[in-house]
Amino acid sequence: MQFTVALDGPAAAGKGTIGRAVAKSFGFAHLDTGLLYRAVGVKVMGRARGVIDPVLAAVVAEKLTEKDLDRPDLRTALASRAASRVAAVPEVRAALLDFQRKFARREGGAVLDGRDIGTVICPAADVKLFVTADEATRARRRHVELVKSGADTTLDRVLNDLRTRDARDSVRDTAPMIRAADALLLDTTELSIEAAVAEATALIQKKIEQGRD
Repeated sequence: MQFTVALDGPAAAGKGTIGRAVAKSFGFAHLDTGLLYRAVGVKVMGRARGVIDPVLAAVVAEKLTEKDLDRPDLRTALASRAASRVAAVPEVRAALLDFQRKFARREGGAVLDGRDIGTVICPAADVKLFVTADEATRARRRHVELVKSGADTTLDRVLNDLRTRDARDSVRDTAPMIRAADALLLDTTELSIEAAVAEATALIQKKIEQGRD
């Protein structure tokens, strides 16, 4: 069975956690597409001494493998900022497009979360969800996550980083972060993780059952 679930939305809205949970629930494969851009960004900064070189970024993206997604430094604030910058390079997005689409078409079903899954990567996805939350809630969530990982940062800095990334992702010329016209909205501001996962699971289950009729 081929069944594709597209989860889009801004950072720290909960789409990654929801994606992993629903993938496990339905036995689907899961891909956090943000890790692709984080991996490219971190590798480029490492080779170019902290500079994001668009030409080098495109070369790195073309040679990226699933093994590159296992790096332990992909969840840092630095990796997040680097990801947003390389994601604005059209050649990088083009190089990673085929990788993502092949993953989405794999047998057994797939869940992909990112910022342009329902609009660019998988416009014909069986289920599209746009996961969001207000920026204050997202900043608190990301701050807790970073502090637990050992990062030395403040809530204000995290909030500013989120605002900068939201702005960059929303206005970039190539594949901006927007809600697909047919995507269902899932606002997690007032929801616990369990409640958000339950709501997403119910929406996906309903779509699967409709496909069987």
